[in-house]
Amino acid sequence: MRKDRILWVDDEIEMLRPYLLFLDEKGYEVVTATNGNDAVDICQKESFDIIFLDENMPGLSGLETLALIKEIDSDVPLVMITKNEEENIMNMAIGNKIADYLTKPVNPSQILMTLKKNIHRKEIVNEHATAAYRSEFGQIGMKINDSFTYDDWVEVYKKLVFWELELSETDSGMDEMLRMQKMDANTTFSKFIKNNYERWFEHPEERPLMSFEIFKTKVFPLLDNDEKVFFVVVDNFRLDQWKMIRELLSDYYQFEEEELYCSILPTATQYARNAIFSGLMPLQIQQMFPQFWVEEEEEEGKNLMESELLQTQIQRFRKKYTFSYHKINDSVSCQRLIDQLPHLENNNLNVCVLNFIDMLSHARTESKMVRELANDEKAYRSLTLSWFRHSATFDLFRAIAERGYKVVFTTDHGTIRVNNPIKVVGDKNTNVNLRYKVGKNLSYNRKEVFEVTQPAKIGLPSPNVSSAYIFACNDDFFAYPNNYNYYVSYYKNTFQHGGVSLEEMLVPLIVMNPK
Repeated sequence: MRKDRILWVDDEIEMLRPYLLFLDEKGYEVVTATNGNDAVDICQKESFDIIFLDENMPGLSGLETLALIKEIDSDVPLVMITKNEEENIMNMAIGNKIADYLTKPVNPSQILMTLKKNIHRKEIVNEHATAAYRSEFGQIGMKINDSFTYDDWVEVYKKLVFWELELSETDSGMDEMLRMQKMDANTTFSKFIKNNYERWFEHPEERPLMSFEIFKTKVFPLLDNDEKVFFVVVDNFRLDQWKMIRELLSDYYQFEEEELYCSILPTATQYARNAIFSGLMPLQIQQMFPQFWVEEEEEEGKNLMESELLQTQIQRFRKKYTFSYHKINDSVSCQRLIDQLPHLENNNLNVCVLNFIDMLSHARTESKMVRELANDEKAYRSLTLSWFRHSATFDLFRAIAERGYKVVFTTDHGTIRVNNPIKVVGDKNTNVNLRYKVGKNLSYNRKEVFEVTQPAKIGLPSPNVSSAYIFACNDDFFAYPNNYNYYVSYYKNTFQHGGVSLEEMLVPLIVMNPK
């Protein structure tokens, strides 16, 4: 078995013999050098897992040696050891991206801790994460089986996302166990929704916060309190994706509230986002404002009237707020909004809809290249983070913070990676969404879906008197028997929305204050 190799550079190396013997006993191979020039020559011929470098040496200083070694091997961790505690020395060392900084006299435990952090961190994290998840696996399973309320399911989903993110940073081999546990959770959650969703509309006092109540409960109270509010909706955004960008935003915002609200069904933009802006369920929109509702079978865009719907909600609650509305589809339109910010300060409310994540999920379905870039959940999250970090969207959030706005950040629904096709037959007027179907002549296995034969009971319009809605659960998706194999191979392992799952229905809602 290969020993981990250490290069220790110090002009008083003979005085460090006890440390070298200690490291030899611990199983490390230590190579020594007494000056910077020799260290650089050694690094040109050999490779090391870590380098300890004295800052104060005759000839090449520690900082000069560090720079030369970095040119040879930019990845090797370098640990600066010094008697000098001057702040400028520390700053220069840190600026050169050292792995650690130790002040003489060092002790063996400090050396060992540095080695564990920089050489063995990955395996230690792997072992700890694996052991921790294994010990909690049974508790999560019990919680899944004992979840009888919406709040119970929020806790289950938060725990699953936590472990998904923790294990994704390791090579623990626990991914399959977690995937199976998530499937079990979604199966049980689907039963919970089947048993409770309709009842929530019969007994509003029992239901969680839902799409059509966000403005009334989260935005209007802030405006009534004379807060300057920016309401930001990122289309098709999940809790795990929020966790990825949260750290970036934490430099500019404090998080006043972080919760998960329940997206209405179907978890699709036409229904869920229109409900947010109107403060109404889709059936109410159709009845009260038919000019703003577009039926499923119509080819017209389904979310072109969000500003108008928000205006009706403000008027219905007899508010006098002024607001602006902006839909962002690319970096140009995002930069345009940033440039407009000084002119928006007289508004009580400014609204921004960001469509990148929705476009990403659709592009992943249609583009082989994008599918390769986001070939699994971890890659999908990574792509989200990369987009946010390097796009004008991050600039927008920084600019909003600089202008002192409180931000209400949310989404209309989440998305789930589908893998299991289930057959459905419908007529030519049946909608094309893979996670829900609405029509009057649908043929399907009732055991495989969440079936709603009286849409009005859950606030949904009926294109025809006999129309029914069916929703896919777990990671299922609807496939037509005609050309079945091609259809399945094309859509399997794509991210879809519209149905019943933790990922689609339990979505983030965050209130942020600028720092």
